[in-house]
Amino acid sequence: MIDIHPDQARTLAAIVAKGSFDGAASHLSVTASAVSQRIRALEVAVGRPVLRRTRPIELTESGQAVVRFARQLEMLSADLADELQPGNRHQDARLTLVINSDSLHTWALAGLAAAAGTVQLEILREDQDYSLELLRSGAAAAAITATAKPTPGCTSRRLGVMRYLPVCTPAFAATWFGGGATAESLAKAPVIIFDRKDDLQDRYLRRFSRKPLQPPRHYVPAAHEFGEAIRLGMGWGLLPEIEIGEDLDQRTLQTMAARSFVDVPLHWQQWRYGSTLLDGVAAAIQDAARVLR
Repeated sequence: MIDIHPDQARTLAAIVAKGSFDGAASHLSVTASAVSQRIRALEVAVGRPVLRRTRPIELTESGQAVVRFARQLEMLSADLADELQPGNRHQDARLTLVINSDSLHTWALAGLAAAAGTVQLEILREDQDYSLELLRSGAAAAAITATAKPTPGCTSRRLGVMRYLPVCTPAFAATWFGGGATAESLAKAPVIIFDRKDDLQDRYLRRFSRKPLQPPRHYVPAAHEFGEAIRLGMGWGLLPEIEIGEDLDQRTLQTMAARSFVDVPLHWQQWRYGSTLLDGVAAAIQDAARVLR
């Protein structure tokens, strides 16, 4: 059995949070030498390195597991404090979650608001296809992700499906898609992309051609502004169906092809050994996700 001392695990977590041994030493009110000694002892206990002394410092897989243990220990300590002193949890308890911009913009905020009275929340915005790395590293306790398979040390539950519709303004359609959205027209019409991690529009384009289409691109990395760019006629793009009902009703936006959409499944992954606090946030998120397909 590997015996990990809590102070050693907390020290590694502090190094990650503060970015250096000196920063961790200041945060923990100990000397830099004491921090180094704890990490050496931790690596002896684990039997392998827990970090790479690079700039910035990088965790090994073993180090990621230890940091998750340290964060889980913090949550369990908060549970214990709540049992011993009921009603004081919200003063100190904190959770870091990873949520993609579209979910945060359309439906997830209602769930977060329902949980906000019991815990302080830090929300990290990351694309649903990339959020698990923050979960693995111990930087976050839970994430909304497109991946169903649980990451090591985590559980996974299905939230639903976000349906995206390819849309543009009627004027844009008249200019670029007079003959319909074809491979030829889509290769020329400007498209709005969220950022360079965003593959959604290219996923849609791949349906029209065996070769990748490379239309002119505008990058707009904010959920509200992304939609506004499409509404202003800068280009076409995929928007969540639950966001654009009024636009379609008022015909300020139109779909580019009948029965054309991209579905993105969403899952909630969280640390397997969490706490009543984390489970409460998960329940609130699941309740808010009822608006999904």
